Amino acid sequence: MLIYMKTRDKKITAMQQLHDDIVALTHSPLYSYRTINNYIPVLGEGSLDASIVFVGEAPGEKEAKSGRPFCGRSGTLLDEMLTSIHLSREVVYITNLVKDRPPENRDPTDDEIALYAPFLDRQLAIIQPKVIVMLGRISMKYLFTKGGVANELQPIGQMHGQVYKGMFEWGEATLLPLYHPAVALYNGSMRQVLFEDVKNILKYLK
Repeated sequence: MLIYMKTRDKKITAMQQLHDDIVALTHSPLYSYRTINNYIPVLGEGSLDASIVFVGEAPGEKEAKSGRPFCGRSGTLLDEMLTSIHLSREVVYITNLVKDRPPENRDPTDDEIALYAPFLDRQLAIIQPKVIVMLGRISMKYLFTKGGVANELQPIGQMHGQVYKGMFEWGEATLLPLYHPAVALYNGSMRQVLFEDVKNILKYLK
């Protein structure tokens, strides 16, 4: 128990340092947009001992105002997806590739991804998940490249719901790309696809 507590304390300290570094990221092209709008960087939330990490693309407006990932309509759907496989936010970890909101909810640029991705790398190294679920094509592209399986990349329409293996600094992790939950908000027929795809996590919950 004492060893676990020391490890837990180290994780908390490392994540707090990561948060502080993002807050102080004044050279980010998104920093002025953050401060003008009184937005908050969105680090992530959940268990630092999670075996499953969900990675989206970037915060939306509600997320940037609250500092919480996936707290809007997409987040409500994500919560329903978790409930459908008997999970909750408390036992997984949820974050984004880019930690600040891009203007008008546009896609992050390559420069923004390059700047923020090392923070995600640090988060994953702290948590060391067995499964990484990518919500959307942007986080999918980055993590497949980081995991050494960029050669497997295809359009997300061909990859969603399929399981792959990537190698990271802490070891092998299962990669599961899913559509971003926002897709189902605009196309109701995609809801069932998301709920079917997320079931593929179940085999890793032993």
